[in-house]
Amino acid sequence: MPTPDSPASAPPTPPGSLRRIVAASLIGTTIEWYDFFLYGSAAALVFNKLFFPDSDPLVGTLLSFLTYAVGFAARPVGALVFGHYGDRLGRKKLLILSLLMMGGATCAIGLLPTHATVGSAAPVLLTALRLLQGFALGGEWGGAVLLVSEHGDARRRGFWASWPQTGAPAGQLLATGVLSALTALLSDSAFESWGWRVPFLLSGVLVVVGLWIRLSVDESPVFKAALARAEARKAATDGGADAAEKMPLVAVLRHHWRDVLIAMGARMAENIGYYVITAFVLVYATSDHVGLGKQTALNAVLIASAVHFAVIPAWGALSDRIGRRPVYLLGAAGVGAWAFPFFLLIDTKGFPALLLAVTVGLIFHGAMYAPQAAFFSEMFATRMRYSGASIGAQFSSVAAGAPAPLIATALLADYDSATPIALYVIAAALLTLVAVGVAKETRDRDLAAVEPTSAPSPRPASEGAGRKARSASAQ
Repeated sequence: MPTPDSPASAPPTPPGSLRRIVAASLIGTTIEWYDFFLYGSAAALVFNKLFFPDSDPLVGTLLSFLTYAVGFAARPVGALVFGHYGDRLGRKKLLILSLLMMGGATCAIGLLPTHATVGSAAPVLLTALRLLQGFALGGEWGGAVLLVSEHGDARRRGFWASWPQTGAPAGQLLATGVLSALTALLSDSAFESWGWRVPFLLSGVLVVVGLWIRLSVDESPVFKAALARAEARKAATDGGADAAEKMPLVAVLRHHWRDVLIAMGARMAENIGYYVITAFVLVYATSDHVGLGKQTALNAVLIASAVHFAVIPAWGALSDRIGRRPVYLLGAAGVGAWAFPFFLLIDTKGFPALLLAVTVGLIFHGAMYAPQAAFFSEMFATRMRYSGASIGAQFSSVAAGAPAPLIATALLADYDSATPIALYVIAAALLTLVAVGVAKETRDRDLAAVEPTSAPSPRPASEGAGRKARSASAQ
């Protein structure tokens, strides 16, 4: 019989319930990423004119991307706050709060007055709402992937946990699709006057749908079991509480500091590569250097995002068969190797070449992004998992995703060449290869394990042996 301290696995979630939980996480992350990417696309296309009209066009784009980067600065704060309360109160409550905050900030951006109306107050208000977006997204990712990981079948955790990851390309697809349709239907003057507001206001409708679905799912059984064990320990020690219950962040830094650093390094190529491929490409392809139209660039990202959505679950399933590390390493190496061909193809100034460049880049990115959810979840113990996964994922965003479009745009302005941008992506890929290369394989870790310092058992020679090992560890 398990004691309050024994790492008993939670009962498996019925397939129907698991699919509903996956759908709730996927729809929620799609909405949140739609909001986040919508800002990035608008920053590349119109915000430089609407909020920074007194600047040179390229300088205005830099300033626009600077407000874009501010959202990333708020993500670690969101990770700390949401992770702390998510490890104490549960995943579901915090996911509902993050969805409401993100949707509210996005709708408010759609109602903002521009520089022509209120002057310098316009970019200040825009920056404040961007901070709120980043804060909410910092808490969204960890909760969404944990809710699925902690419900799912351990043998297919990589596959199931990869579905919330498809929320990123789905959000990108939705945001780019809406913007592409509006730019095709409206004149440039109409789009800059009022058309850009429509997709931001649409977020309000999407939030209502996402909220309805998220309210219908159950809390993670792994978290509930861990909470029950903590309550039992508290009663047995006359009201005492463990470090994870008091301050999950302290426990993470005490027991999992190495895993946090690995997660941060693992995200360098994934984050930088993604924002160069999907956000900066809108600047590069439409610049005087290449000269393609906005619609052409948007269509390329739109089609490539659909492919990205399709390949992520496939990469996640592969990580269940051969491990998280091999798939992740393949993706990092691929993004680095593709850096120069990516820009060389775009420089041909043809749509097929542009589409190939973005699509192949996102396929390699998917090899990192798909196993990331299970990989990061498996690194941390239950009562500090929300904090650990969120901190590892979001703190790296400040150094990786936040400045990526900004650095790429500045390098283009200074050198009038894509070569230094390609070298920047390659450097990020090398960092990720080192980080994941020194990490331990996590595929067989039991998410219900209590001990934060317990090492994973080596993978058995067969699946039958693996099941026996997992069964024995739960006794």
